Amino acid sequence: MLRDLHQVLHQYRTQQHPATMTPPLIALEEHFFSSAVPDSLRPKYSEQLKHVDGVYDKAVDLGALRLRDMDAGGVALQVISHVPGLSDHPVACHVANDQLAGVIKAKDKSKARFAGFAVAPMGHPIQATAELRRAITELGFVGALVDNHHNGKFFDGPEYEPFWAAAEELDVPIYLHPTWASEDMAPHYQGNFTQGAALSMASSGLGWHTETALHVLRLYASGLFDRHPKLKMIIGHMGETIPFILERIQVLSRRWGDFQRDFKTVYDENIWITTSGVWSLNPLRCILANTKLDHILYSVDYPFQKTEIGLEWINDLEKSGLVSKEELAAIAHGNAEKLLRVQVPNI
Repeated sequence: MLRDLHQVLHQYRTQQHPATMTPPLIALEEHFFSSAVPDSLRPKYSEQLKHVDGVYDKAVDLGALRLRDMDAGGVALQVISHVPGLSDHPVACHVANDQLAGVIKAKDKSKARFAGFAVAPMGHPIQATAELRRAITELGFVGALVDNHHNGKFFDGPEYEPFWAAAEELDVPIYLHPTWASEDMAPHYQGNFTQGAALSMASSGLGWHTETALHVLRLYASGLFDRHPKLKMIIGHMGETIPFILERIQVLSRRWGDFQRDFKTVYDENIWITTSGVWSLNPLRCILANTKLDHILYSVDYPFQKTEIGLEWINDLEKSGLVSKEELAAIAHGNAEKLLRVQVPNI
């Protein structure tokens, strides 16, 4: 009887205080697989893509299948980027960007729900810089998503200075995205366990995230953000571990040299984080305590993650009381609109 009473009370409260509408969603870490991928890379991609049912068909689709999944997850706008792995292939990057731009610029109104991040051949810094400029000024992309390293090489060296300068000049964000461990990195993840465990630890199980965090710290230590104080950088997966040791980094990074701004200031002013692929409110509780709310962006990591799971997470966040209605809307779409100068389309 008591249980029945609770059910009646719940129905009454729901009628008196109906749930608010979920805000439209803009998702930033959403990938495609280009027809320009060299044959030599296809076996590597095949090994990666086979672990998620249907992921290849979704990755190559830039039309009805993608739009159907967006609708299922409440995603109004996808900022699409290429899957990692093209950093050594300037021609493939060029063609992939053209392919994506052709879809975005199509007269089909449904394609107004797509925007683009450029892929750049980071193993070739001069060409990467030229491709970034072309993608922004000619193709109308809103930034770039680049591999976190090229064969184990990070981008804090002087040869990458023109690339970062161009990003600052163009006033577009660079999304540092994890990529596969290089040959010299792989042994760090191997040991007295299965090869499957090693591959997972080197990638989405841990290594992708800690290697991206390391890259951000290297860029800071190199003085990059002093030389380019307006540079905008995005990192995914709830900040790639940085928010969870932010205060420790802030203290210890004082030993790394003399900088115009401390790490926390750079974090507040130059770095945005997305929620991609981490479907728990626990990490967000930490992030809300030490990260500016207008630097938190919703993302899914499609097609490796389902848009429906992302929508469930947004609904859980709405019900949790962790954020206000206005703050939820900012995370869902408002912050991305401001950063990327895009708008939720009328659909």
